[in-house]
Amino acid sequence: MRIQNRYLKTLLTAVISTALVAAAAMPTVVRAQTADATLRGKAAPNTEVVAKNIANGVTRRTKADAEGSYTLPGLQPGTYSVAAGPGTETTVTLTVASTATLDLAAPTAEGAAPLAEVTVKAQRLTEVRTSEVGTTVSLHQIETIPQITRNFLEFADTVPGLVFSVNDQGQTSLQSGGQNASAVNVYIDGVGQKNYVKEGGVSGQFDTQGNPFPQLAIGEYKVITSNYKAEFDQVSSAAVTAGTKSGTNEFHGEVYGQYESGRWRAETPSEEASGMKTPSQDKEFGAALGGPILRDVLHFFVAYEGKRFNTPITVTPGVTTLNGQPIQTFLPADVNAQFGPAALPFNEDLYFGKLDFEPSDYDRIEFSVKVRNENQINNLGISKAESADITVKNNDTRYTLRWAHNGNHWLNELLLTHEDAFNQPSATNLGNGLQYTVVANNQAEVLATGSADPRAAQDKGQRGPGIQDDFTFSDLHWLGDHTIKTGAKFKRIDLTAADAENINPQFYFNVTPAGTDALPYKALFTNPVPGLSPTATSRDNQFGVYLQDDWVQNEHLTWNIGMRWDYEKNLGYLDYVTPAAVVAAYGAQDPNAPAGQTYAQSLAKGGVNINDYISTGNNRKAYTGEFQPRLGFSLDINADQRHVIFGGYGRSYDRDLYDYLQVEVTKAALPEYTVFFPNGAATAANGCLGTPCVPWDPKYLGGLPNLQALVASNAAGAEIDAINNNLKVPYSDQFSIGFRNKIGDWNTSIAVARILSKDGFVFTLGNRAPDGAFFVNHGSDFGNSVPGFGSLIIGNSGSETKTTQVLISAEKPFTAESHWSATFAYTYTDSSTNRDTTQHYSFDEPTIGAYPFINSNAAPRHRIVGTGSYAAPWGFVTAAKLTLATPTPVDDTACFGLVYPNGSNCNPISVTPKNFFGYRSLDLQVTKNFDIANFASAYVRLDGLNVFNFHNYADTILNFGTNGVANPNNPVTYNYTGNIFGVPRTLKLSVGARF
Repeated sequence: MRIQNRYLKTLLTAVISTALVAAAAMPTVVRAQTADATLRGKAAPNTEVVAKNIANGVTRRTKADAEGSYTLPGLQPGTYSVAAGPGTETTVTLTVASTATLDLAAPTAEGAAPLAEVTVKAQRLTEVRTSEVGTTVSLHQIETIPQITRNFLEFADTVPGLVFSVNDQGQTSLQSGGQNASAVNVYIDGVGQKNYVKEGGVSGQFDTQGNPFPQLAIGEYKVITSNYKAEFDQVSSAAVTAGTKSGTNEFHGEVYGQYESGRWRAETPSEEASGMKTPSQDKEFGAALGGPILRDVLHFFVAYEGKRFNTPITVTPGVTTLNGQPIQTFLPADVNAQFGPAALPFNEDLYFGKLDFEPSDYDRIEFSVKVRNENQINNLGISKAESADITVKNNDTRYTLRWAHNGNHWLNELLLTHEDAFNQPSATNLGNGLQYTVVANNQAEVLATGSADPRAAQDKGQRGPGIQDDFTFSDLHWLGDHTIKTGAKFKRIDLTAADAENINPQFYFNVTPAGTDALPYKALFTNPVPGLSPTATSRDNQFGVYLQDDWVQNEHLTWNIGMRWDYEKNLGYLDYVTPAAVVAAYGAQDPNAPAGQTYAQSLAKGGVNINDYISTGNNRKAYTGEFQPRLGFSLDINADQRHVIFGGYGRSYDRDLYDYLQVEVTKAALPEYTVFFPNGAATAANGCLGTPCVPWDPKYLGGLPNLQALVASNAAGAEIDAINNNLKVPYSDQFSIGFRNKIGDWNTSIAVARILSKDGFVFTLGNRAPDGAFFVNHGSDFGNSVPGFGSLIIGNSGSETKTTQVLISAEKPFTAESHWSATFAYTYTDSSTNRDTTQHYSFDEPTIGAYPFINSNAAPRHRIVGTGSYAAPWGFVTAAKLTLATPTPVDDTACFGLVYPNGSNCNPISVTPKNFFGYRSLDLQVTKNFDIANFASAYVRLDGLNVFNFHNYADTILNFGTNGVANPNNPVTYNYTGNIFGVPRTLKLSVGARF
């Protein structure tokens, strides 16, 4: 019998209170975002329920309560033999990060047939009683569906709401919910891979052709686009939780090689136009091995994958036309010669190793290590010539030690981690950089040549340990069955950021309808401040607690109720002290204002309270408001897991990247200076485009010291970057409602999601005229800078997105009996934003709040992804993937020649190419398997990517018209000789063997 309700209420209150207090006191972090599965259901009252992993012999036990309810948390995904006494044995497959329901019933009469027999075939249990919006990507999909890269995340776009893209440089990104890639987080074996310094979301995924993890080591993964449970942290769009492979009681291994030659691909549009094809080749190879060290007790698994790429790229102008003519018409011959086909070499080595130890039926210990080493050429393509490229080293090493210990009705998991991830770009060439711009178009960049900008050379990364622990209790009953999960976290990470090197001065030349000016109109260069380090470092302490209750109220209704709270203490930001010279400059006479008016007073007239940006080292406090309620429900209409209504609400906080916060330090230590020359681009009375204005001397081309000698002091002309003392943390509110069905062999779902993200970080221009005006001569005010210094750049919270999505999916899982599988995903996205999602600098309006909401450039309006596979006779396996999408909006600033009420003649705008498709591709693969002596198999595989050779254009040409009249026909068109997303028609050959 159950305890009476009044005692249960008391017990529930006590357990929740105790859990919260215990979690807050623990110096650890929960193994949140777990990749493990939970099995629950009904059995005979007070019977022992035993689940044995068929592959490795791991056994887990629990006891059903007095009414027959049981829960087995912390099960490694895989196939299990489950029993609750004689006659109840059944074999099931549990998927990653799922909670599956399995009722075990004994024979109803003596001699009656059991519920299920133990066979080699297993029923794959699909999670349907969940409020989450998401889908599992199976190992079968990973192994069969054609893909451009071997990035396991490429299959995530088979889930509605996800966009996985491969840009013109072969670099990959994953986006969701109308937000940028930084809002995503990926959890591997329960460990978040978040990048705390750079964009991209996943550590190491900023501007890279590489993969975050060896695909050979991934078992399967789950994608959750919204309404995740309280254990998920540092994410505001999609959460991807993956489980890695482990060794089993038998030795298994695989080796593969993949090759693609430039002769096996079609020409890119640029190659077609130039008549010259860039030599290229891609080589990928790898191996994996796993097996027993001690049968049923100790197993190992190791994997390696390598890439050797030479990806074709096209150098195209950033401004394509001038006065209706191609921009090349007005450029020197030696500059025009740098447009056209080029190549991006890339090398990657990925290693993964794992040991798992099962000393008893109640303990599991895992130790794993991942090593990622990359070298590549970057900064090449749109408006970037090969001479201005950079060489990038990208390394990521992670160690994980996990111990899980369970009792009859509880599970405790302890996790120790250490991460070491750095991105280190450096200029390939040293010397002068030559930048060609159109001054009349807000100094828009046409092409960068010579040597890379000194700001392209950086050293940014994160290093440090973390310790996690969580506790799950499943024997609590009050108005149903409760599984309570609670935990806490602590990570101590050292963050590093060097934002530039003291190299490569940049000279800017104006391109006009009369041609390109022979002399530069300005120069940008660095000049280090003695005694200050150009590398910023910060100790970053992260702490979080959560409580999650999965409450099965009855056989129909399940509630997922949780609360999470996170806290981050970034000492580099909190302890920063604004230099005294800068504070004094704010209080000094504004040289352009009437006598007695300080620069601070000029700023105040323009809505900038400079006291909000002056830090004393004590007046900044870490944000403590990261309370994140998570509430979801699922209603199983007939209590048969076939028709389920689900929905929920949740708030999720992400984080402010250190790459943004560190500029107060690095810009002060290695300031950038701009000097102007009276060489033809002038609009000011002194003959220069800005100040300081100095006569041109050819010696300035002779080396960096000649320019540095122009700086009267280490402060004059130096940019000041200041962050708001009350900075907030970006977050999203997620609402969803949906209907999930099982129709025959098909699992279907339709859902509507609403995602509101707020408080994204953004830099704006702080400069104000003496009367407080931001716009001067109808443009952004880069004059009226801080007395004795350069421009004032201020950082605030304020970028937002508003997204509504309709998500429709259907999946027919692969079975040996049917020989085939299929998936279908459709996403409708209506998203608006007050800032281009790829930008965190916003200098076109006085504040981020002044920006209008325009269509977001994060996702197309309509997107369809369909896949299918078929196990044909004679060892053949075929598969296909079809991707169709409408064009993605282009966000820019249009200047129509009008003067708007705010004083500007330019306005943020979003336009969408009128093409019917923005992206389309049909990918096919066929594999022939060969048996080898009944213990191994070999295969030959041919992938045909983009078999119809659709040109998925990446570059656009903008034409907003003139004289106050927008172009009525095509304000934005694709550049039909520019770069493309994905690949042209390409054949890839793979060979391999498995045993």
